[in-house]
Formats: sequence, structure tokens, C-alpha cells
Amino acid sequence: MKKIIAGIALLAPVALFAQDKKGTAAGKPYTIQGTVSQQQTPATVYLRMRKGGENFVDSAQIKEGKFTFNGTLEEPALVSLMLVQKGSEKPVSMGRDMLAVFMDKGTVNINTTDSISKATVTGSKANDDYKKLNEQLKDVNEKGAALQNQYRELAKNKDEEGIKKLEAAYDALDAEEKKIENDFLSKNTNSPIAMFVLNQVAGYDLKPAEITPLFKKLSKEAKNSPSGKEFSKRLESARKTAIGQPAIEFAQADATGKNISLSSFRGKYVLVDFWASWCGPCRAENPNVVKAYDKFKSKGFEILGVSLDDKKDKWLAAVDADKLTWTHVSDLKGWKNAAADLYGVRAIPQNVLIDPKGKIVAKNLRGDELASKLEEILK
Repeated sequence: MKKIIAGIALLAPVALFAQDKKGTAAGKPYTIQGTVSQQQTPATVYLRMRKGGENFVDSAQIKEGKFTFNGTLEEPALVSLMLVQKGSEKPVSMGRDMLAVFMDKGTVNINTTDSISKATVTGSKANDDYKKLNEQLKDVNEKGAALQNQYRELAKNKDEEGIKKLEAAYDALDAEEKKIENDFLSKNTNSPIAMFVLNQVAGYDLKPAEITPLFKKLSKEAKNSPSGKEFSKRLESARKTAIGQPAIEFAQADATGKNISLSSFRGKYVLVDFWASWCGPCRAENPNVVKAYDKFKSKGFEILGVSLDDKKDKWLAAVDADKLTWTHVSDLKGWKNAAADLYGVRAIPQNVLIDPKGKIVAKNLRGDELASKLEEILK
């Protein structure tokens, strides 16, 4: 279910297109040569990618039906291009004329008549592989889109029972998608998009036992790429925070500035809950956590909330609004939260359940799963 909507990240808040942040990371040169043969009015093409660990945004004017981008890449990267007509009322809103391209070093040609979303792309082996994979996933993506439409309708009608029934269909589709991606990796170990596909398979809740063999099969070039080295760190973090491992100690300040350590909860079951005030799914999950806390706090259950906020007032306002009466800490560094980094958190909400001896006994319990697990262990 999570992987079906993973692609949304590329199109996220396109207001970033309004910026013009130039990345500084070194790499190999690339050129994008674009042709929009029937473009009659002044227009601009915006390019967005992750570069050197930061958002990079560039723009090029279409002149006489042509536009060009030049830059450098450390490795093949998925980029987003958007064509904006002059005078557009909402030039940076989502859902406009956009195209996802897997860029590689060298020259890439992008040709279209008027809409960049319908362009043909040549000159990039990475994009050829990306296109090939998407063709294999076409049926899965169509089924996923249909399920999302069903989910939106059920959510609109607040049909919780209907939503629960969709979970099995989402799980089956996830399994189908993973099988296709695994097969792609096994046949294309040296593909320029191998690390991208492996990250898709792994998801945010990386399971070392399943993923390590796939990573080992990849080419030396893929494993030594920037993405490969970063993934290796993720694997190591996942091993250290797997079920059965001792919880990693950390301490952060609460709202009063007092440092609270994880070890101070020793002797109780404690849920380390990674969340943020700005995270919609986190806020939607909070009522389930509140319900479980109210039911089991008298039986030796505690919660340590770790916020990935960077604004103290918004963090504390959310704590108050959602009636989260347990202990809360944050270093107010957003995604760079030190505790979240220790636990390999790349998406929220996430949580880790730790037993009285400091051992991890469960991870990422959602909805009724948390209460069910606590019912099992706190009899």
C-alpha cells in the first residue's frame, strides 16, 4: 500500500520550482537538449532533482521551440521537468505539464510537439531502463490507481470497514510489484537504475534479511555509487535496530529543556514514537496511540514521543491538540533529528516497541496492531 503511492514524492510541493537553488556537488557533465516544435507562446521549462543531498532547481526559457540544460551528476538521477506557459495563474502547482526522466551523463534529447508530458526521451540508458521497468509495472500501476480511487471514496464516506477490506488488495498488489522489481534486479544487476529499484523494493521499513542478498548481487559499480554507499549505511542501521536487538541509547530535551534518556524508561515497555506536527499520517495515527496508552499505561506501558519538528511552538501545539499526555522530546532539527538518524528513520510515522530489559520486540505497529501487541505481552 505504501509503495503504490511512493512515486508522489517526485512531484511533491512543486512550489520548490519557484526557487533557483544551484547544487554544488561535483560529478559528470550532462546536457538536456529539448525541442517543443509547436510552442507558440513564451514558456519556461523547470528542472528539479536531488543533488548533493539537497533540492536542486534550474530553469530554461524556450526560444524558437528549443531549450537546453547543462550541469553535472554524481550518478544517474530521477528528475522532474515541468513546462509552464507565460501568464499561467498557478505556474508551480501540481498536476501541470510534467515529465519524469531518469537522467544519465552525456546528452539526453527530449522532443515533443507542445506538451512535455508527452515527450519522447532518447540518449539515456538509465531512462531506457526506467521506461522498461514502468512498462512491466503498467498493470500494477493501473490497479493501484483504481485502488486509490476506491480508497478516496471510502475515506470521503468515512467507511472504515470498507477501508480495512482494501488492505488485502493493497498487500497483494505490493507483493506483485515487489516480484516484478526483484526480477528486474536479478536480470539487470549493473543497470544505472539498480539502486533506485532496490530502494523501491526495500521501502522505508527496510528488512535486512530480505534485502541484503539483493544488494550483494548488484554490480560493484552500483554498490560503490553514492546511492549504494548510502544504502549500505541504511542496511547497517536496520541490522542494529532489528527486532531482537538491544535498543540504541539516546537522550534529547523535552519542552522544558530537560534531557530525557531512553534508558530512563528501563523496567517498562516503552514505545519510541517518531512523528511530527506537520505529518498528516502521524496526526491521523495519534488517536490509536492515545487509545492504547490510556488502556495500558497502568500496566507498565510508556511512550517516548520523538518529534521531527523544527519549530517548537508547532510541535507543542500539536501535542496539546492531539492530547498526547506522555513524554515528548525533540532536538528541533527536523529530518536531521539525531535519534531518528540512529534508528534509520526515513519516513514517519514510525515506532519501535522496547521491552523492560531494553530489547526491541516490535516495530511500526499501526492501528489496532499496537493494542493487540500490548494485549499479548501485558496480560
